[in-house]
Amino acid sequence: MKLLSADINFSELLTNVGNWLVTEGLKIVVAVIVFALYCAIIKSICKRIDKKLQRKNVEVTIRKISVPWLKRILVFLGFVCMLTYLGIETSGIAAAITSVGLTVGLALQGSLANFAGGVIIIVMRPYKIGDFIDCNGQSGTVEDIKLFYTYLRTGDNKVVVIPNGVAGNSVVTNYNVKDTRRNDLSFAISYDCDFEKAKSLIKDCMDKNELILQDPAPFINIKEHGDNAIVILARYFTKSDDFWAAHWYMLEAVKKTFDDNGITIPYPQIDVHIKSDDSTNEEIAKEAIKDKKNK
Repeated sequence: MKLLSADINFSELLTNVGNWLVTEGLKIVVAVIVFALYCAIIKSICKRIDKKLQRKNVEVTIRKISVPWLKRILVFLGFVCMLTYLGIETSGIAAAITSVGLTVGLALQGSLANFAGGVIIIVMRPYKIGDFIDCNGQSGTVEDIKLFYTYLRTGDNKVVVIPNGVAGNSVVTNYNVKDTRRNDLSFAISYDCDFEKAKSLIKDCMDKNELILQDPAPFINIKEHGDNAIVILARYFTKSDDFWAAHWYMLEAVKKTFDDNGITIPYPQIDVHIKSDDSTNEEIAKEAIKDKKNK
């Protein structure tokens, strides 16, 4: 009798499992397949949106932030719809997410400040990917902008991560907003040299370099009368991308031109005058004689 009862229970169990697989199990399989297809469609749509924004020359910063977050939001909404289809109550999940979000928000106030700073940077756009900036004592090219952090690549190929909360509340110097930049160079020459000739030689160096713009015109004049030299100021404009190339060119070209034309760059000098007192010298000599006799 016990074996018969066990067989009956096992048969009922198989029947129940079969019924579940036909009803709820099939429903889950359908939901998973539909969700997977939905995710694939969303991924394809987001790629097309990104390409369309790229064709319309939308800034890289906006594309790299808006498209991935649009994808995440749509996938999350699809996941919620799948749970609703399966009969799972989503109001409890929403309440749990809200509670967890509040707890995490209180624990991570600094991260929320970074998030707010990221939103400000995206909306106000003080800088974008590819710009060379100074921010919070760090200089470099913006490689990426996330919602929480900005990534800079320095000149020596290091990566500096700046929290957006700091970047959003700091003074930022952007060197790529304008097409041109001005450079001020100072050249010291000896007081014995002809400063008019030196100015003419500096102007010749500027004229020979196509990277230096003639509009606005370069400015060359005496900056100051230093302790050891006359300081000549050379001021000119270049394209922002050509700034450093022109800078290094001018330093080398002016030095070579000065050497070829007898314009000297003086070293710092100090003239020392010693005033002697005869009476003091006599006393020192007498003391020296006494010391020898005592020895």
